[in-house]
Amino acid sequence: MNLKEFWNNYKGAMIGIIVAILILVTRLHDLILAMVVLVLGALIGNYVQQNKEEVKTKLKAFIDKM
Repeated sequence: MNLKEFWNNYKGAMIGIIVAILILVTRLHDLILAMVVLVLGALIGNYVQQNKEEVKTKLKAFIDKM
């Protein structure tokens, strides 16, 4: 296998590794994790707001099981 074939077969993995190394070296993973937590919190809050009765029923059933 020559270098061009190797590059064509594995360029996605190589680019992913390079991006992961850059994220780890620059400590951006802390910022990315914080952004993910914020987005998940917003999505969960929005879901609860839109489906109050359903969430209340499911939560009550969960607590009753305990």
